Amino acid sequence: MKDLDDLCVNTIRMLSADCVEKAQSGHPGMPMGASSMAYVLWTRFLSHNPLNPGWPNRDRFVLSAGHGSMLLYSLLHLTGYDLPLEELLNFRQWGSKTPGHPEYQHTPGVETTTGPLGQGFGNGVGMAIAERYLAAKFNRPGHEIINHFIYGIVSDGDLMEGVTHEAASLAGHLKLGKLIYLYDDNHISIEGPTDLAFTENRAARFEAYEWHVQQVEDGNDLKAIEKAITNAQKETERPSLIAVRTHIGYGSPNKQDKASAHGEPLGADEIKLTKENLRWPLDPAFHIPDEALNHFRQAIEQGKESENQWKALFSAYKEAYPEEGAAWENLINGGLPDDWEKDIPVFEPDSKGIATRVASGKVLNAVAPYLPNLIGGSADLAPSNKTMVQGADTFQNDNGGGRNFHFGVREHGMGSVLNGMALYGGLIPYGGTFLVFSDYMRPPIRLAALMGLHIIYVFTHDSIGLGEDGPTHQPIEQLSALRAIPNLTVIRPCDANETAEAWRFAINHKDGPTALALTRQNVPTLDGNVFASADNLNRGAYVLSDAKNQKPDAILIASGSEVHIANEAAQKLEQADILTRVVSMPSWELFEQQPEDYQKKVLPPDVKAKIAVEAGIPLGWHRYVGEAGKVIGIDHFGASAPYLVIYEKFGITADHIVEETLRVIKDLT
Repeated sequence: MKDLDDLCVNTIRMLSADCVEKAQSGHPGMPMGASSMAYVLWTRFLSHNPLNPGWPNRDRFVLSAGHGSMLLYSLLHLTGYDLPLEELLNFRQWGSKTPGHPEYQHTPGVETTTGPLGQGFGNGVGMAIAERYLAAKFNRPGHEIINHFIYGIVSDGDLMEGVTHEAASLAGHLKLGKLIYLYDDNHISIEGPTDLAFTENRAARFEAYEWHVQQVEDGNDLKAIEKAITNAQKETERPSLIAVRTHIGYGSPNKQDKASAHGEPLGADEIKLTKENLRWPLDPAFHIPDEALNHFRQAIEQGKESENQWKALFSAYKEAYPEEGAAWENLINGGLPDDWEKDIPVFEPDSKGIATRVASGKVLNAVAPYLPNLIGGSADLAPSNKTMVQGADTFQNDNGGGRNFHFGVREHGMGSVLNGMALYGGLIPYGGTFLVFSDYMRPPIRLAALMGLHIIYVFTHDSIGLGEDGPTHQPIEQLSALRAIPNLTVIRPCDANETAEAWRFAINHKDGPTALALTRQNVPTLDGNVFASADNLNRGAYVLSDAKNQKPDAILIASGSEVHIANEAAQKLEQADILTRVVSMPSWELFEQQPEDYQKKVLPPDVKAKIAVEAGIPLGWHRYVGEAGKVIGIDHFGASAPYLVIYEKFGITADHIVEETLRVIKDLT
């Protein structure tokens, strides 16, 4: 058996190295060093079905060290996934299923997009949270339809990134015993030995996080690796980290344990020497021995059997608990209850109004009873973000069924954990913080957009309107930064009714994340009969008030808390005989998706006097106002003062809008 094990491990090593060599691009060292532990995990522990990569009760595997993607591609091909050898030979080439770093929904069997180090680590924590929540929600005595592990391989680089500190701390607090990470402890990073910058006691650090920590001194000791994973499975009260002392580029006579094995091909001569050293045939390249392939392909029958056993279990579950079984099927297939929208509130017109963050909390609590899969919380700001579901339990280490999450002051970790929760399937996670702190979680937001994940971000305190906390907390450039992310829908509602429709959109929108930008301060609730319809908000922009059904002389465009100020300015302009249209534009992204004729109807090209108003940097608004128009914004940081004073000092007032509008009209005549 040892000979077969060695053959299989070396098959992974050399297939990975050969593919990197053919591409003349990639990272051969990590797959070569981590092949032994990956082999043990994938052939002796991982419950998966190569013929159906998405069956619900499979174990999840996260390659957080995404630069070692050829390790994962080799494993997927060898165990029988729909990833033929031709795809491996096209590694990193245009149109292949084997991109430089693993990409979710691009390659069968890839559970998450990794490469930005630390993100996969956090994703796995989110998956373990999702497993626990759904198990608590649906499992019944004798009918455990959700019961599996989340595994991952993490690297030195992962553990250096700050996001892993946040995610690991949360995982330890929550006692996520189904989470097992193998740490590829190879002591090498791009610049050289890790002791150039990374000398802390990693084992002690994770023990301080309340993780179960083991160490395997020899990365090629299959029995020791197997024993460590078995021990980790038995540890139900703590997540596990298994530090495996590996050797980057293992088998390469001249590049093993050197930084040169990390991010560049071995080279033809070194490939030859490595094969000789490992007693591997020099030809053909990409050699896969039949004996090794047959052993790996046992995963197909084992996977079918595991899934069939689960199907039988679920069939019995559905018979015993038909209501829960139907709810599970609807949830895991991405469905929503037919009546989930029926209690979304409609807010009466009110000149005093309420803050849109408060309206958001009311909408959340109106829909939550119908959507048990809508779960989330805040980065220690729930009282301000209004993200708590009233009357619901808190998710804790002793209550896996709670739906209110306390992520702690960990915005970056929260973002990566939310991604893992969404990747797991069946859940609609949301997370809240102040808009200015979206900067802390930008990397996972970007990845959520790249992966097309169904996540809702509740960003409150969205402008200088937060007032006295001052420029450190007042977002100026953050809206533009978020709008720059492809496939992220940013919605800045102007009042309570637009906020309600924003939530309706966000829950229905399954192809990418949605960011809600909400006010701290009260804003008037405008006449709901005019615009409070999903159709209006779903179009991204619409005519809120018009110029007596005549062609307008000027168009005021605004978002969020500046819409009612633009409305006030329009009334003053009307008194000066300036026919004025007000356009509420809560979402650039949704407006850009509309047919050209609709866009021209809302913003007629022949009306040159267009003025955009937003309490943030003007960047991007010029596309809507044109060369002759004007953007009233803030191109500097904020200040500490009551918010009405700041608005006045910075010129975000109805009077200033009137002045600028008249100036634009004058310049056009």
